[in-house]
Amino acid sequence: MTPVKLFRIGEVMHYTGLSRQTVHNYTLLGLIKEADRTDGGHRLYSEEVFERLKRIEELKRTKTLKEIRLILSSHGEQ
Repeated sequence: MTPVKLFRIGEVMHYTGLSRQTVHNYTLLGLIKEADRTDGGHRLYSEEVFERLKRIEELKRTKTLKEIRLILSSHGEQ
């Protein structure tokens, strides 16, 4: 079985173009979830975070973050 690739916040920033603060805020708001933490306490995210962030950025064009959280949770995307 192939181990799951986990991404540090810097990698998430690199691949998405989002700032560290944005990724951190989305985590605090419950829009995205960390998959694990390193021994040093750094957040790690699974590959699924990229699709989720893409969806959030699409929704942000017309919705508030509060509305996005409701949309994602009501569609079982939480």
